[in-house]
Amino acid sequence: MNYGAIPTILPASMFLILGLGSAQAQEMVGDPEAGAIFAQRVCATCHIVGGDWPANPRNPVPAFEEIASTPSVTPLGLRVFLNSPHRNMPNLILSEKEVDDVIAYIMGLRGRR
Repeated sequence: MNYGAIPTILPASMFLILGLGSAQAQEMVGDPEAGAIFAQRVCATCHIVGGDWPANPRNPVPAFEEIASTPSVTPLGLRVFLNSPHRNMPNLILSEKEVDDVIAYIMGLRGRR
């Protein structure tokens, strides 16, 4: 094996692996309508999730449209966020389909604000 080629091959292969992974992560696979139903049922106790659902005035948190309009928010970032525990959120355990659906719903709100 030519170990001198490893410094050249390794960065190129990592670029391909990371590039393919990020392209796949950006693809929308969820059902935004199912995500809206889930969000209205589970998330609307604290967030404005869209429609006529009121915010909880005692717990000011960002509306889903505000989250969607944040330029740094990506499907991959939302996936990581939804699968991580947070101090100020209930410890939700979502199925992969629920995560996909909520991501599709939130990303579908982009540009509405």
